[in-house]
Amino acid sequence: MNSKRILGIFTLITVLLLPMSAIANGLPSFAGLAKKCGPAVVNINTVKMVEVSSNPMQDMFKFHGNNKGGNNPFEDFFKQFDDRFKGNEPKHKQKQGSLGSGFIISADGYIVTNNHVVASADEIKVKLQNDGRDYPAKLIGLDKETDLALLKIEPGKKLPFLTFANSKQANVGEWVLAIGNPFGLGHTVTKGIISAKGRIIGAGPFDNFIQTDASINPGNSGGPLIDMKGQVVGINTAIVASGQGIGFAIPSNMAENVIQQLKTDHKVSRGWLGVTIQDADENTAKALGLSRKTGALVSSVTAGDPAAKGGMKVGDVILEIDGAKIDDTNDLLRTVAALLPGKTIVAQVWRKGQKKNLTITLGERNGKTTVSAEKFAPKAKKETIDQLGLVVRKVDREVEAKALGLEKMEGLLVIEVQQGTPADEAAIAVGDVILEANQHQVNTLAELREIINTEGKSRGLVMLLIKRQGRNIFRTIELAPKK
Repeated sequence: MNSKRILGIFTLITVLLLPMSAIANGLPSFAGLAKKCGPAVVNINTVKMVEVSSNPMQDMFKFHGNNKGGNNPFEDFFKQFDDRFKGNEPKHKQKQGSLGSGFIISADGYIVTNNHVVASADEIKVKLQNDGRDYPAKLIGLDKETDLALLKIEPGKKLPFLTFANSKQANVGEWVLAIGNPFGLGHTVTKGIISAKGRIIGAGPFDNFIQTDASINPGNSGGPLIDMKGQVVGINTAIVASGQGIGFAIPSNMAENVIQQLKTDHKVSRGWLGVTIQDADENTAKALGLSRKTGALVSSVTAGDPAAKGGMKVGDVILEIDGAKIDDTNDLLRTVAALLPGKTIVAQVWRKGQKKNLTITLGERNGKTTVSAEKFAPKAKKETIDQLGLVVRKVDREVEAKALGLEKMEGLLVIEVQQGTPADEAAIAVGDVILEANQHQVNTLAELREIINTEGKSRGLVMLLIKRQGRNIFRTIELAPKK
């Protein structure tokens, strides 16, 4: 056995016999980071008055069950009366408290937390780490859609504070630190990594969460997720109740924009296009002539809104906003909402095989609802389109058109979808109104059949624009080859 081989074996044995503490020396220490950032993290205690029922019988007899786990017989007896008179008891107000976290963003006492930590609170108090005192806090502003809130305290001294990082530059796998107030334990530090970015969890219209395995628990809400430079990369907001090591934080780039508006205007204003959009699947992208699925497909344009004034049309695919690439509908929502009303943008769209730039001045986002369709009775002649598996007829009455959410009598009403057919697989539904096929208007069966037998046959699919309960959506149907 040569000397090099002996040395190699000796080295391997030495490594295997090393204590775990020696191996762990290769990991970063978070002690300095916790010491530096900790003083800027605060505990938030809120109180609100809630109305509760007063039941003197319950107050007199406090039943807690017997030692065997069953109910006390007297408890069952009094429960009869409790149930009978429930709702008629006198009511009184009672204090209800909750705990959360936050962090200071300026030396003069501005504090960031979650909306759900302070919403509806009658009293908000902030406890600083350094002096342990409770300071009354004023609510400057809140934003329900991103679950953010801004507070202000008057400590009479300069405070330590944290700055925001650029969350776009944060990478999956990087170390992060979470500091907060889990379960009211106060000033707890946990570490982990960024597990994923761009998570959509159904919390709101602008979901774009950073996922982390740093331990986050109830009470951590509103606390910072800190990178290795000591900057805030996210605001801890949500957890998966049934999971472990899965927490979500609002990216700092989104939060910083919202917080700045709350500080200046006490509210958040967001840009508005005035379109209904949907993602284009692979078949729809193919039908539109796109090389891959990308962008946001415009299924309706509201008359008089910014997009309509800028020349946007149904069937356009929004590819870019001011040069920023748009991957899907969520991307478009976040991009436009981050811009201020009144800003003039350039939207690049894909329209019938070509790119086109539209200049649009944004409006202000507000809540809009869709119109629901009423019941209707089929009257006109119906026909079957075998290639699709649909039975359709013309919309021939004004009252029916209005009930279907149409501005005029147009399109073909779907009155039957045959099971197991291409239309069934594409989720076409009874009550849908077909307005276009492959971006050509259709008002007769002959027009629809012509498109299916020409463009549809050559492409192997047909893209339909349909009206469903007052809302435009696209559905792409793959045509089964004739046997």
